[in-house]
Amino acid sequence: MLETSKPSLREQQHPLIRNLADTIEAVWHRHLDLSPYHLPEELGYVEGRLEGEKLTIENRCYQSPQFRKMHLELAKVGTMLDILHCVMFPRPEYALPMFGCDLVGGRGQISAAISDLSPTSSDRTLPANYTAELQALPALQFSQPRELPAWGAIFSEFCIFIRPSNPEEETQFLSRVEAFLDIHCVNAKAAKPVSAEQQAEILQGQRNYCTQQQQNDKTRRVLEKAFGEEWAEHYMTTVLFDLPSA
Repeated sequence: MLETSKPSLREQQHPLIRNLADTIEAVWHRHLDLSPYHLPEELGYVEGRLEGEKLTIENRCYQSPQFRKMHLELAKVGTMLDILHCVMFPRPEYALPMFGCDLVGGRGQISAAISDLSPTSSDRTLPANYTAELQALPALQFSQPRELPAWGAIFSEFCIFIRPSNPEEETQFLSRVEAFLDIHCVNAKAAKPVSAEQQAEILQGQRNYCTQQQQNDKTRRVLEKAFGEEWAEHYMTTVLFDLPSA
């Protein structure tokens, strides 16, 4: 685990962000053999200013035999903005999808909650075992579904993107993310290494995922306003969506 001497942000954030961060780490510890993934020291805990408010970013990163990098980021901008961001980057030896999850809120309300297991295969489909297990999950109904961004073609048919309207919907979202993670971690542990040809396809799928995610203008604008364009580009491509090497 990446440790810092600073107090954890999650105690200061919206309860759903706090609970989801705890849940993500609990599932990881329950299923996977974790070891630290070391970010550059200056990027583990970052402070800046945005429109007169203090901006704080806290990153925790792990790795496992199946996952090159498992990144959990929490960020807070004064009382205006609370953020959770999480991505699991599989090692290219395994034909696994990309788990991603984001929560955005402020002033006590979550405005956006998204999670998915996104395919990395050239035909843009999930492995059959994932599809079967995800289809078997109970259907959920949310009162305020949100429209995916223009670059959202990377997501699967099981992607959830909503504005939770009450505590019950927040709980449903949290439970569904935990189910995604349980399915993902169990299947990852059972996965067998693939051929070099398949690894090249997987790497291309991961690069496409990262490239599309880097188009998230809202994230980039916040980072640029607080730290400048050069730092924002470095953070987007080094911490948030670093492209796997061949």
